[in-house]
Amino acid sequence: MPMYETPTVAFIIPCYNETDVLPLTIRTLQSLLMQWKEERLIAHDSFVLFVDDGSKDATWACITAIHEQDDQFHGLKLAHNVGHQQALFGGLKESRTQAECFISLDADLQDDLGIVPAFLEQFHIGHDIVYGVRADRSSDSWFKRTSAEGFYRVMTLLGVETIPDHADYRLMSRRSVETLCDFPERNLFLRGIVPTLGFKTTTVSYQRQRRQAGESKYPLRKMLQLAWDGITSFSVRPIKLLFFISVLMLIVSIGFVGYAFYRQMVGETINGWTSLMMSIWFIGGLQLFGIGLIGEYIGKIYQEVKRRPRYVVEEKRQ
Repeated sequence: MPMYETPTVAFIIPCYNETDVLPLTIRTLQSLLMQWKEERLIAHDSFVLFVDDGSKDATWACITAIHEQDDQFHGLKLAHNVGHQQALFGGLKESRTQAECFISLDADLQDDLGIVPAFLEQFHIGHDIVYGVRADRSSDSWFKRTSAEGFYRVMTLLGVETIPDHADYRLMSRRSVETLCDFPERNLFLRGIVPTLGFKTTTVSYQRQRRQAGESKYPLRKMLQLAWDGITSFSVRPIKLLFFISVLMLIVSIGFVGYAFYRQMVGETINGWTSLMMSIWFIGGLQLFGIGLIGEYIGKIYQEVKRRPRYVVEEKRQ
């Protein structure tokens, strides 16, 4: 029996087309919630909040049905699909006054719920944020493992503070969630924002499980988009790098001018066609890349200045 005050815990679970796995998730959570409440690890008014991120299947019907049977399961239905990060933020924001701490996790049961007691232990020690960090990536494919390692290295090189091998399985105290809600930006990359909050943090390692049912909602396209959002939302170093590359290309171009002038002087101008075409294509490609990169940043500025709502709540069950 714990010697500290038992906290009210909110489990925030974004869902998108999770009809196949949700019944198993609910049964697992029902059993664990009962156990944790009996052991006084969590308060009796602790709850689970499912955030339906505009699902096209029967996800919301499943959430509504379990809420009518068991009021410790709450539901938040968003009017439109806004993406995992926005849905998770919405769940935290809408419930921020209802609990002392919040644990975010995925609906597919890949996050090991067995480390929740370790999360709570670190919370009672005084940590406001506890990150769930994968002990290894042996369950991933070679491509996914290599690309993930490369992503974290790139983020570190760009000066972005991240927690390697951490997704969105974490515990956050109420004050850290309230501070997070003060961040006005629309381009959310929570894995980069949360480490910047400045509160006392620690990590707990775990083994990630295989998905029990359904399909992953993060195919390669979405993983690449998330990685790109993380880079462009937190670092201007790509633009600075582009500037240095442009300076280098200016030097190379001057060299090509000198080379062309030399060939002109010795009467071998026709032979310079290959080098001329190569320089034109290379410099043209670099210019297009630079325009696209700058356009990406301008696009994010455009989205921010419109100040549109991150999400729209259609229904609530609580």
